[in-house]
Amino acid sequence: DKQALPAGRHDLGIASERDAVLIVPDGLHPGVPVPLLVMFHGAGGSADKVLPFVIDHAYQHGFLLLLPQSQFPTWDLVVGGNGPDLERLDKALHEVASRFSIDPCRLGFAGFSDGGSYALSVGVTNGDVVSHVIAFSAGFMSVFQQNGTPRIFIAHGLEDEQLPIETSARPHVAKLKAAGYDLTSLEFKGPHRIEPSVVALAMDFFLKPTAQL
Repeated sequence: DKQALPAGRHDLGIASERDAVLIVPDGLHPGVPVPLLVMFHGAGGSADKVLPFVIDHAYQHGFLLLLPQSQFPTWDLVVGGNGPDLERLDKALHEVASRFSIDPCRLGFAGFSDGGSYALSVGVTNGDVVSHVIAFSAGFMSVFQQNGTPRIFIAHGLEDEQLPIETSARPHVAKLKAAGYDLTSLEFKGPHRIEPSVVALAMDFFLKPTAQL
């Protein structure tokens, strides 16, 4: 295994352009499993567009924050699930896991808008590895097959004109509940944007201890 990276911001070196970004908090102890949250940006976005909404939480709560960047303006969801973004995500996760011990009970996929759709689709498909899926204002859900039982948090603005809640979050919630997922859904007053108060609730959802069976 490689050496752990020091606290701060790092480009992972998995791509020459639009590289994945990793935020490492202070005070991590070698060998002690640490939570990892992967945050996917929206269409036309970048790591820096979503970073301000989550970076303080990573530093405050002591979790690793990985921000992949789509190769093109938005995420590929190729039928069969083997697009370049998925390959790059896999590389980024392997790179992080080679340097840190990841807490398997706290490996979250989160995203906003198209990034939320990506987190939902890839997270549910890989729910045997992903423990938490967080979708902020996601438009669609494309699941090739369901694996495992990740816990899911879906938040959507009631005044979202870009991706209306009636055709996105509500049907997703109904479908996932019917499939038996442990699901938290939140409808907030607001348009198609990331709400800091909603992010705070999602971080609590990601970090709170799960009941011991």
